[in-house]
Amino acid sequence: MISIAAQQSLLLAIAQKLTKPITVYAIGGTAMMFHGLKDTTLDVDLVFENTESRDVFKTALLALGYKKMDSVLVYGKKKNHPEMFTLGKERFDLFVGDVIDFVFSKQMQERAAATHQFEKTLMLKIADPHDIILMKCATDRLKDKDDARKIIESRPITWNILIEEAKNQVILGRETAVFDLGDFLEHLKNQMQVTIPTDVLDTLFKFVEEQAAAKISK
Repeated sequence: MISIAAQQSLLLAIAQKLTKPITVYAIGGTAMMFHGLKDTTLDVDLVFENTESRDVFKTALLALGYKKMDSVLVYGKKKNHPEMFTLGKERFDLFVGDVIDFVFSKQMQERAAATHQFEKTLMLKIADPHDIILMKCATDRLKDKDDARKIIESRPITWNILIEEAKNQVILGRETAVFDLGDFLEHLKNQMQVTIPTDVLDTLFKFVEEQAAAKISK
C-alpha cells in the first residue's frame, strides 16, 4: 500500500527526473487521496494527454529503477488497459486518453480543477469526484464500489454531472456507458444501502430504453 506521504515523495522524485514539463491527471485511489477520501492506495493511477508525455514519465520511472510489468495480470483482457511499472510494493498504472471502458473526456479534464505542482516539471491535476465515480464503473471490483460509496456519502453529489457525462461517453463511442452507470448505482443502492435518488436511476434506464428502441427502428 502507498501512503499519502509516500505518494508525495514518489511524485517529487519523478518530477526531479523529468526531462521536460508535463501535465498529468490523477484518477482512482490516487485522486481520492488528494481529495482526502483515502489514506492509502494500491497503485498510482495516472492519465496522460498523449503518448509523448507518458514516454517522458516512463523514462523517469525507469531511471528510478522501476520495471515494466504485464498489465494483463491485473486487468485481464479489458480494453485500454494501462502500461504498468513496479518497484517493490509500489506500482504505477499509466493510461493515455482512455481508461478501460471510458474516455477521459475534455469535460473530465476541465472538471479536474484541483492542481498540485511538483518542481517545475510535473503539473498534477486531480480528477473531480463525480468523474472518479463514473470511472469506477469500468471495473467489477468490490473495492471500487466501496470507493464510490465513500465519495457519495462524504459530499454533495450533483447527479446531473454523472448523467450528462455518461451520455457524453455514449457520443464518444462508449455505447454501454449509461447502462453501466445505472447498473453500478443500482448495485450501490440495493446491495450497499447507498442513497441514490430514484429519479437518477429512472433517467439513466429511460435513456437505455431509448437507445435500444433507436437500434430496433434502424
